[in-house]
Amino acid sequence: MASATEQLNGLAAATPVIIGAGQVSERCDARGYRALSAVGLASAAASVALSDAGLTDVADSVDTVAAVRQFEVSTPFAVAPLGCSDNFPRSVSDRSGLQPQRAVLDVSGGQSPQKLVNEFAAEIASGRSRTVLIVGAEAISTVRQLADHPDAADFTEHRGGQLEDRGYGLEGVVSSDALRHGLTEIAGHYALFEHARRASLGLSRHAYACEMGRLFAPFTAVAAGNPHAAAPVVRTAEELTTVSPRNRVIADPYPRYVVARDQVNQAAAVLLTSVGHARTLGVDPRRLVFLHGHCDAVDKPALLRPDLGRSEAAVEAVRGGLDLAGLTLDEITLFDFYSCFPIALFNVCDGLGLDPLDPRGLTVTGGLPFFGGPGNNYSLHAIVEMVGLLRERGMDAHGLVGANGGVMSKYSVGVYGTFPRPWQAPRSAPVQARLDERPSVDTVAGAHGPATIETFTIIDPTRRPRAAVVARSASGARFYARVDPEDSDTMALLCDGEPIGQSVRVTSTDGLNTVRINGDRPPAP
Repeated sequence: MASATEQLNGLAAATPVIIGAGQVSERCDARGYRALSAVGLASAAASVALSDAGLTDVADSVDTVAAVRQFEVSTPFAVAPLGCSDNFPRSVSDRSGLQPQRAVLDVSGGQSPQKLVNEFAAEIASGRSRTVLIVGAEAISTVRQLADHPDAADFTEHRGGQLEDRGYGLEGVVSSDALRHGLTEIAGHYALFEHARRASLGLSRHAYACEMGRLFAPFTAVAAGNPHAAAPVVRTAEELTTVSPRNRVIADPYPRYVVARDQVNQAAAVLLTSVGHARTLGVDPRRLVFLHGHCDAVDKPALLRPDLGRSEAAVEAVRGGLDLAGLTLDEITLFDFYSCFPIALFNVCDGLGLDPLDPRGLTVTGGLPFFGGPGNNYSLHAIVEMVGLLRERGMDAHGLVGANGGVMSKYSVGVYGTFPRPWQAPRSAPVQARLDERPSVDTVAGAHGPATIETFTIIDPTRRPRAAVVARSASGARFYARVDPEDSDTMALLCDGEPIGQSVRVTSTDGLNTVRINGDRPPAP
């Protein structure tokens, strides 16, 4: 086999490569806290990424700045309490000394950082872009701390200028039917999937809680060693899932410690260019990190999936990325799988046959509940961490980043390495075609008569409990439903029994389905 130097010299000049990566964070209670806006944090991360390339003039060659969408502009209902920029990527560019021809603001979803890397690597390979900065940030913690302060900062910026705003990208992610039945928080959707998986495994609620704790305990150790982690505390599996005033249930079966921690101030950035331009700039070849494989996939809307405890898009995207890289799962050295909720990890492990306690670990950051979940931008931090670790590990190491968006709706994968490898053009289309061809479950909006509960959750049970279920009608059609809070028998079953498989009757009024158990409650498992 040719040496790394020979491989590098033999690559096409247009081969895309990462030459810089950086991240920043700040805690509200830390010394030197500056209360930076999302733009301020992103600009700081961009400066670190530009400096990481080891150059003084690379900024002059940046022709595109692509930004991950902030949470406060991610839905039509979102609010920016302290204001925001009307052109986030150009506000960041101004502070970073950049004058890009093209500014992009991507759609919502945690898949966005990896999807942007995949997309703009292809743009560079085709010659349509020369150097691209991908950047994202959240200042959620600062905004929440300052929002009610009488002298709160104003983060509003009227920047204007060219902007390719791709919109929210929520089509097929969360339906109006789900919202109408109380699934207004993302945790509720994932809780439905979690209970569906639990039931398919035949586990009791307590046994499954233990599984969630064992999954995430190793993540806390990684976060404890990460200076950018929002919760750098080692916790046992039992601590993670023992309900307490500090670890209240968000949406059954999730205590707070096992869900993404969004109250953070974090930003990350990566800099991509071509091998040819990197040579022209004089980038140290030892700093180059290549995208060996990549894949993007989108699943069907949740109710249409045959198994509510699985998303085939994530598994197929990982397989597609590995195939393009010419690698097997066993040949990957480092992983970072999106970890907003346990099911997002369990889903990938189940589909790939990967042990959740694989000694290689499933995160390089500490994961969203412990490192932090900076809105849609978490996986850009994973990529930054992966770049640094792969540079340290050398030519034999490979890293895989899996980025999840929506309600296990979208998944983007990148397989990285420092060994020079020719660019592989995208092959996501056949992967997507196979996903689209899979059978779908029939659904119904308004249901009447006998039905069976397929999965359930109770959202915010200790404060304002709201029960949501997915059920099947006698014909097998699937639908969302609620439980009347005054229906004590059905609410009690959902709180401490085993509702899945329970026969119910459903009525529908004005587009709202309500279920009630038939007869006596079954005993708790």
